[in-house]
Amino acid sequence: MKRKTYLLVLLFCLLTVCTSAQNKAAEPKKTNARPTPPPLVSAEPFDKADVKTMAAQCVQFDTEAGLIEAEVFPESAPETVRNFLNLTAIGAFDTTTFSRVVPEFVIQGGNLWSGEKMNAALGQRARRTIPDEPNKILHQRGILSMARSDKPNSATTDFFILVGDAPHLDGTFAAFGRVTKGIDVVDKINKAPVTDEKPDKPVRITKASVIPCMASTGR
Repeated sequence: MKRKTYLLVLLFCLLTVCTSAQNKAAEPKKTNARPTPPPLVSAEPFDKADVKTMAAQCVQFDTEAGLIEAEVFPESAPETVRNFLNLTAIGAFDTTTFSRVVPEFVIQGGNLWSGEKMNAALGQRARRTIPDEPNKILHQRGILSMARSDKPNSATTDFFILVGDAPHLDGTFAAFGRVTKGIDVVDKINKAPVTDEKPDKPVRITKASVIPCMASTGR
């Protein structure tokens, strides 16, 4: 009797396993599985540009306070300049503001989140970091340099323009350019009312452009 009961239980278990396997094999494969989205990062105009090519470019900021033009120094900070030219060329700086102002020290721009064009691609671009490139360029009036946190290699898109000399920044921050026209506009932005380094009325960059330096400075 016990042997017969054991055989019946064994047969039942075998039938259950077989039925389960058949049902599993019969299940249709999911056809609507979502693929992993591709990265939003795409090639940018100056990704493969050499130092000579980048040095021939200048940047023009058409702001609500007037026009600012600057030359760049890729021989001293190549990846910083490449990043800056790319951001300008793809229109990332358009509609952004000089969102930080320290009287008699700097005006700071490049915060993509301050603009009106923010989307997923720009949000991802805003988080891309670049390597630190401290160099021998002195932080003097009119110099452009990269803003960053205290963490190494944390610079992204924010930059500042000096309205006065700042030797304490020499050899620590990546100076990469210099204002060639419109330093009076920089002064005007710096002298506007601020509260805790935030302008009461931030000046907007309506359009940022990469232009040949010959057209800008006559070099």
